[in-house]
Formats: sequence, structure tokens, C-alpha cells
Amino acid sequence: MINMIYSAEVAAARETGAAIVALESTIITHGMPYPQNVEVAAQVEDDIRAAGAVPATMAVIDGVLHIGLEADQLQALGQAQNVAKISRADMPACIATGGTGATTVAATMIAARLAGISVFATGGIGGVHKGAETSFDISADLLELAQTPVTVVAAGAKAILDIPKTLEVLETQGVPVIAFGQDSIPAFWSATSDLRAPLRMDRAVEIARGHATRQAMGLPGGQLIANPIPEADQIAAEDLAPVLKQAQTEADTQGISGKDVTPFLLQRIFELTKGRSLTANIALVRNNARLAAEIAKELVKLKP
Repeated sequence: MINMIYSAEVAAARETGAAIVALESTIITHGMPYPQNVEVAAQVEDDIRAAGAVPATMAVIDGVLHIGLEADQLQALGQAQNVAKISRADMPACIATGGTGATTVAATMIAARLAGISVFATGGIGGVHKGAETSFDISADLLELAQTPVTVVAAGAKAILDIPKTLEVLETQGVPVIAFGQDSIPAFWSATSDLRAPLRMDRAVEIARGHATRQAMGLPGGQLIANPIPEADQIAAEDLAPVLKQAQTEADTQGISGKDVTPFLLQRIFELTKGRSLTANIALVRNNARLAAEIAKELVKLKP
């Protein structure tokens, strides 16, 4: 048995059958400094509540999988040092050894499945890194989407990735990639791209029906909902392109590879955009949380 604890709010929501939205915790431990990390996490949780659902931020604390965090736990996690960043491969080991870990997209999907939560809001998913044809650097998030039945609302794949190859892997794995309200795939900090979305849906109820239909058909895996950042908050693709190129060139020149690539690139993009990337990141996460709450509410209505 897995040692798993529900927050009081999530436990009450389970009792009443209320809509619940899963949230990851790496944004708290690895996304930004204290106290901004806690403030943003609390803000995203409040966005979900304001939309009529209940937030469930996932984390492993001292070997216990927490489905939802109390306010004091959120504060403590935001100030904790040396917190592991856990995915599918190391999540069981973290629990088994009594460790503390923040959940990535893949780990949050696993936690949501264990808790019976069908919708998860995040910023952007991991994917195929540039140069993957030689490095084989592909995020576990993609395979998790192929096997774990959770609808993930994100602003697309992170813009530092090879988005066309990411879409190819998702297609091969049979993952529906659904752009919300537009025909192109959003590119994280940018609302649009020159890539046409495989699927488009314009209403939360359609997305909920898609999730329910996949389950009824016995198909494994979830859905990726590519929700564009509001235009007022975006960094236009033409402004972002030279920044991404410079950051990637610096990473290559310095020989940065593996797990060190993403944090290096995000930090350099933050510096090169004078903080605009972080402001946009917060806006898109909040936007995704609101849509996820609407989808979760529609799924509740579909239950017999």
C-alpha cells in the first residue's frame, strides 16, 4: 500500500463529488524563489477555487504522497532545500526511502490517477529536446500521456523544445493533442505558431466528452489540451526566436547537457527577456488552471 494523504479540502471534495484539479509542485521548488513561488502557487489554487473546483497540489513529503497541500505545508515546501524533482522513474524510490520530492508532469499524472483525479493543469509539458536525434533526450511526460488517463491542460510544449518532433512522438503514441479555441498549436510563451493543431475544440464540455469517450472505449492514456496564453500576456514568436537561439547557442558552447539543459535555458531566457518570460509563465499557468477547472466541472456532470 502507498502511504497517501488527502488534504482536508480535497477529502471534502471527494466526499461530495466536487470537481478537483491536480497541480504539480515543481513550480514551487524549482520554478522560482521564495516567497514568490508560494505566492504564485497559492494564486493558482485560488484561481481554481474561483472557477468552482478544488485544487490538489501533489508532492511527496517524508515518504508520504500528498494529494493536496495544507497552507503550512505549501509554505514549508516553498522554503525547503534539496527537494528532489521526481518523475516516473524515481517517484517510487522517493516514497520508499522516506524522501521529499516535487512532482513533475509525469509524476503528477501518476498521483492524479492514484487519487481518481482526471484533470491536471500545468504550464508546459516536457518533450523532445533539440538535438534528440543524437542525445535521445525525450521527456518522460510524453510516454506518461500515452498510458495514464489524465487530461493535461498546458500552453503546449515548452518553447525551448523541438515542438514538431514532440508532436510526432505524441502522434505515434496515440495521444490526442487538442488546441483550445484555435487551429494552431500554441508555443508556450507565444499564443500561436506556424504548426497546425491535430485537433481543435472550443468548449470545455467537448474536452470532457473526449476524455469520457476514451475511457468508455478502453483506450489507454490521456489528452493534451494546448491552451494558448492570453494575447495580452504573450511574448510574440518573432520577439522570442532570437532569444531562444542565443540561449541554445550558449548551452551548446558551454557543453551543458541532460537534466541541466532546461534550467539553464529557462534562466538565460529570463535574463535575456528581462523577466518577461517569468511574467508570461505565471499568466499562462493561471489561464490553464481556469480552463482545467471548467473541464473538471463538466466531467462531474457526465458521471452517472
